[in-house]
Amino acid sequence: MTLIHKVDPCRTMADVRHHIDALDERIVALMAERSGYVAQAARIKQSADEVHDQARIDFIVDRVKAMARAQGAPAAVIEAAYRAMIAAFIEFERGEFKRLRQEA
Repeated sequence: MTLIHKVDPCRTMADVRHHIDALDERIVALMAERSGYVAQAARIKQSADEVHDQARIDFIVDRVKAMARAQGAPAAVIEAAYRAMIAAFIEFERGEFKRLRQEA
């Protein structure tokens, strides 16, 4: 497997965990940013039926699997992670959609 992003060699589990912890900080920051856009989608969408968009989900999953393959990452892991993330964000968006309409 050839990864596009350089992975530093590790000698100990502490080294591995240090790198994973650093990545987790970046991943959480990106997910927080993504949640801001999901919240905006909840504001923009006109109907609760629009919150779950299967065509968009399929597009995203196909796109990230292709990106994973291109970067030498396990496509099945990326797909599973994205499906779980999307499902969680759909629930978040449903809550935001409802909250925003109750406040009005």
